[in-house]
Amino acid sequence: MIKHDVLIVGAGLAGMRAAIECCDGLSVGLLTKVYPSRSHSGAAQGGIAASLGNSEEDSWEEHMFDTIKGGDYLNDQDAVEEYVKAAPRIIYELEHFGCVFSRMADGRIAQRSFGGHSKPRACFSADRTGHAILHALHEQLMKRGKEVKIYNEWYLHSLVVQEDQCHGVVVSNVKTGEVEIIQAKSVIFATGGYGRVFKITTNAYASTADGAIAAFNAGVPLEDPEFVQFHPSGLYRQGILFSEAARGEGGYLLNGKEERFMEAYAPARMELAPRDIVARAEQSEIDAGRGWNGEGCIALDLRHLGEARIMERLPQIRQLGIDFIGVDCIKDPLPIQPSAHYSMGGIPTNMFGQVVLDKNKTPLRGFFAAGECACVSVHGANRLGTNSLLDATVFGERTGKSAAEHARSVGFGQINEGREKAGVLKQIEEIFQRSGTESYNDIRNEMKDTMMEQCGVFRDADRLKECLEKLKSLQMRFKNGKVTDKGKIFNTELFEIIELGNMLKMAEIITFGALNREESRGGHFRTDFPKRNDEKFLHHSMIGKDGDELKLEKKPVVITKYPPKERTY
Repeated sequence: MIKHDVLIVGAGLAGMRAAIECCDGLSVGLLTKVYPSRSHSGAAQGGIAASLGNSEEDSWEEHMFDTIKGGDYLNDQDAVEEYVKAAPRIIYELEHFGCVFSRMADGRIAQRSFGGHSKPRACFSADRTGHAILHALHEQLMKRGKEVKIYNEWYLHSLVVQEDQCHGVVVSNVKTGEVEIIQAKSVIFATGGYGRVFKITTNAYASTADGAIAAFNAGVPLEDPEFVQFHPSGLYRQGILFSEAARGEGGYLLNGKEERFMEAYAPARMELAPRDIVARAEQSEIDAGRGWNGEGCIALDLRHLGEARIMERLPQIRQLGIDFIGVDCIKDPLPIQPSAHYSMGGIPTNMFGQVVLDKNKTPLRGFFAAGECACVSVHGANRLGTNSLLDATVFGERTGKSAAEHARSVGFGQINEGREKAGVLKQIEEIFQRSGTESYNDIRNEMKDTMMEQCGVFRDADRLKECLEKLKSLQMRFKNGKVTDKGKIFNTELFEIIELGNMLKMAEIITFGALNREESRGGHFRTDFPKRNDEKFLHHSMIGKDGDELKLEKKPVVITKYPPKERTY
């Protein structure tokens, strides 16, 4: 059995920042199913928010209000306050770690406008900000190589939980196929989101809900899973991200009539309204038959920005357009559509990263979570652009500190290694023994299509009920699939099947939450309940297990400074 004081699962921004924070004098393991610098944090493009006030006078209070208004007042405001106050310090710390930010003429960090923010507070590295921060943190991790052991290409199966305390995880070494127990005094999940349950998504192939479902199977309810953000500018039919920075720099959104249609939906903010509003506006134009060139897409027009500005500020977006669809945005508009992008919900935690089990915030000792897989909740019902890199970095740090403090205060627990391994080995053997006729690939594609069509930008009771029925059917068919590779060495087919099982359950949880929330708020829009209903639904959804069924509990929203009011832009 492998032992560490602290084990972190996931090596994106949150995971690496947590590792840097807790490695002083402790044995730290960092487990990831992809190489750390391939983590999905590297795909973030536009920036990281902080009220530095370099371009225009700004304050943490304004950042806090914008975040809460953007989240449609479902944010826990005590956590938001801590988060935005930490932002300027975090930016300068990243700068000192070696992150190369774009600069103003006088040498200060440049800041640009972003959707939902009232001031320019996006600090950026051209349009590769996530990439720049990820590599800076990876360098810091390499510097601490003696304290942190990295397990590249290992796969998480389950948590080891006994008597409301987490003692480690059950994992597989993908290279050898061996199932192992890693015992730890503190376990941190930084496993990212679950956008791959949708057909059109900006998310990497690794975003398959592994951490969320491992927590769920261990008895942790998932908070606000119905709130999934659809990014307004994913590449048509593919979902590859074209950063909101394109609109922050002055890009236009055009419909098939070449109209800047956002004037009809958010006249004050136009293309820089929050993402949920822009995504719904785009989908409304498409559904009304006003798509670009008569197709199911909208045009992102950057031509008026000119070659020099595009090459300085948006070089990656230009290259993506050329590489994937042969369109040069200097000369022609880019076809885009709403694409599943970010999970506002996730594993419930307090503002110190401690995972909680219920509405009373009862802690599951020894278990922590940070980044997109966690729900603090600083984003509420809709995240503002550039707030996710900040979330991952701020709460990666705070969670690493909390996990280290816990690890120093307790000893290793007792683990029944044979019993814990047996459950996972039984699951793997059961997959190998299936002799069914179903194609896992067909099941995966049908799940993605169903979620996109029936639990997407616009939702209603009939479609959500159909979606649940279809998902139940797919879960039954999943048990009747057939695996072709029964070897142990680097069996990626096996892990893709396990991931599909996780995604089918996550899709059911998202849909169940969406069906039960009979209102429209942030990223969740019900055409049969088009208004926000604070009287009945100003609460967090906590969706847990009740035998084989799902159950819903309500958790209060923490309101400190800004009572809910109408959200207009």
